[in-house]
Amino acid sequence: MSFFRQLNFEYLIRILLSVIPALLCITVHECSHGLAAYALGDDTAKRQGRVTLNPIRHIDPFGLIMLAVAGFGWAKPVQVDSRRFRNPKLGMALTALAGPVSNLLFAAICYAITRYTDWPLWVTLRWRYGGLMPVALGMLTRMNLGLALFNLIPFPPLDGSKVLFAFLPDKYYYRIMKYERYGMLVLIALMLALRFFGGS
Repeated sequence: MSFFRQLNFEYLIRILLSVIPALLCITVHECSHGLAAYALGDDTAKRQGRVTLNPIRHIDPFGLIMLAVAGFGWAKPVQVDSRRFRNPKLGMALTALAGPVSNLLFAAICYAITRYTDWPLWVTLRWRYGGLMPVALGMLTRMNLGLALFNLIPFPPLDGSKVLFAFLPDKYYYRIMKYERYGMLVLIALMLALRFFGGS
């Protein structure tokens, strides 16, 4: 009992209230990538079980730990084979764009529920759980907007870079895409620096 009394339950609840909505946002984002790729002719994500709203299929363990500890994280990237697209550059751009667009739609739905609806189910949930439901939906709205806007930054490997690079000539496009993996390391280092040094 002394062990449980020493636990900071408020801190644990705060982590859950941030991690769970973030997982929902990331799941919708990654599933939309896979769904767009499948619609455009690439079934790689479909065969790997990534066209699903099951968060377990999209979780990156280290990314989840970073989300809980540092306040930002990531999911397993959806693998895409651009050779299966009729137009590889356009297919990659549309597949990349599907993620942020899905988050914007998700944010709009969450906002509309809290602001404009008066459904019996919503009224019941709001009455039973007090202010928790509006807070959760408000957090979902903000996180979806943040995830969409962040991913639209034209820096590899973020989705905005694939959209922007689609306008480049092929020789530059494929040369830049070869170094895409290193961009993730730069982003992690930058986010860690902003998190720990910017907050001090």
